[in-house]
Amino acid sequence: MELQVYGQDGAPAGRTVTLEESVFGIEPNDHVVWLDVRRIQAHARQGTHKTKERAENARSTRKLYRQKGTGYARAGSAKSPTRKSGGRAHGPRPRNYNLKVNRKTQQLARRSALSYKASAEAVRVVENFSLDAPSTRTFVELLNALELGGQKVLLLTAQHEDAIYRSSRNVGKLSVCEARNANTFDLLNAQVIVMQEGALDVLNETLGSRAEADA
Repeated sequence: MELQVYGQDGAPAGRTVTLEESVFGIEPNDHVVWLDVRRIQAHARQGTHKTKERAENARSTRKLYRQKGTGYARAGSAKSPTRKSGGRAHGPRPRNYNLKVNRKTQQLARRSALSYKASAEAVRVVENFSLDAPSTRTFVELLNALELGGQKVLLLTAQHEDAIYRSSRNVGKLSVCEARNANTFDLLNAQVIVMQEGALDVLNETLGSRAEADA
């Protein structure tokens, strides 16, 4: 698949790039995608939830009233989970939600996500560019020129660009990420993926057939 390359101003650069079939043209594996997205979302959970159970509640252990003869159900201490301010029965406890997914499975999931976007014509390639100073207007003009205003866009860069990252913070629905750090959820969550030519090279190097053979 060949894509038009755009300049920093959003105008066509007059040349094209070829997307590697092993990265952008595979048959997507939905189950693998589900596994990796589940892993990513699980890792985002802090797991610090905690409630006090009966043994941890600082209340009196005195029996509230006699066992029989009152007409009420039998009752023990005020710590009982059935009473107001009592301990929580089977409450949440701190735990680790991390899930393990093999590295090759993660790579297949990323290739599947990129193939979905490529087949939906939701991938744009721009020339490598950098900014001397943060400029929000530059990104607004680029998105408008690419007719992507108002859409959820993920910009992939070849390496960390502080000025580019800072420029994007005030642009709604725009996220910036290094290509090597973009995960399956990031790729699927974006409506359109805009990548620098250098970022395309990074994806081909880390996910392409050569990387798979080396693994």
